[in-house]
Amino acid sequence: MLLVTSVPAYLLAHIELTYTWLLVLAFFVGFAGNLFSVGIAWNSHWFERNRQGFALGVFGAGNVGASATKFIGPAVIAGTVGGSYLGGIIPGGWRFVPFFYAVLLVGMAAITWFASPRHDHRPGAGRTVRQLLVPLKQMRVWRFSLYYVVTFGAYVALAAWLPKYYVDVYDQTLSHAALLTALFIFPASLLRPVGGWMSDKVGARRVMYLTFGVMLLATGILMMPYGYIVLNNPDGTSTEVLPWSVGVQLFTLLVFFIGCSMGIGKAAVYKHIPEYFPHDVGAVGGLVGSLGALGGFFLPLLFAYTTALTGMPQSTFFVLFVVTLWAALWMQWTIHRMLSSASPRLVNKFEHDHATDAVAADPTPAEPVAVGATTERTEG
Repeated sequence: MLLVTSVPAYLLAHIELTYTWLLVLAFFVGFAGNLFSVGIAWNSHWFERNRQGFALGVFGAGNVGASATKFIGPAVIAGTVGGSYLGGIIPGGWRFVPFFYAVLLVGMAAITWFASPRHDHRPGAGRTVRQLLVPLKQMRVWRFSLYYVVTFGAYVALAAWLPKYYVDVYDQTLSHAALLTALFIFPASLLRPVGGWMSDKVGARRVMYLTFGVMLLATGILMMPYGYIVLNNPDGTSTEVLPWSVGVQLFTLLVFFIGCSMGIGKAAVYKHIPEYFPHDVGAVGGLVGSLGALGGFFLPLLFAYTTALTGMPQSTFFVLFVVTLWAALWMQWTIHRMLSSASPRLVNKFEHDHATDAVAADPTPAEPVAVGATTERTEG
């Protein structure tokens, strides 16, 4: 796949393009993104269960490249525009970007072929496509996909939306807005290995609770509209009280915390997949990843619609708050139902059982029980 997708990337850099051909070649270059699912399935089978979170976190940290190119690409294009190198083999301007990408694809294909162990892991060998897709019928897969919309889709959406937000709300220059956005982008990707390590140590569920908790707190603050309360006094005058606004420093700090949470949470989501679907990591990871990426497409549309509807740019974070709350409540409801099924006697027990305390406090020695007899005890 690496070699195949390098061909349309190379053609983008060298042939005369119509708009139709630009879309066709870009479509085929996009197939390289499917290798993320391949890599998730492949990596998970090379590591023991207690190291899979960290391994997948390191692998997934490569997502930073998708956002880093937003900063590197314009500078490269501006620095090479109007020129070509090695007799036209290396084009300049915007065409240098797909050419360089083609080189990276070929280089990565060579590294994979020559540096990977000869003995490969093929978890799906001997199974039909229908059998590989059976896990997608489980609701758990779609729940994990929602988690990934919150941690990855929202990351992609904010990475594209924040520069405009800084310019419109805080009157920052575009270059300064891009640098402030980088304070969100890089922790949201580079902390992914940390999230994988934490998931290995304390469990993916605890990490997801931490992720959702921090995101709900930060977005809850950022979604509040700016303004103040006007009190009409008996003498006909008015008083403005409780003014509220978020300055650029506090805004950047809260967005930084959101980015850290997303980086850690992305790894925790993928830690779930080999735990629940050890033989279907590819199919499940592919669906989770694709739906998460679709979140990055649809969320900016929701940002724009809610901002136009309310006239308040803070509604961006209201959208994120609602989606995060949905995911957190679904997770909590699922875990509560699971624990209730494991301990049905405690489903309706909320208060402490004082009768059990009375039995425990009774100093009277218990009657001897004959061998083979059975006893029952109610736990509070």
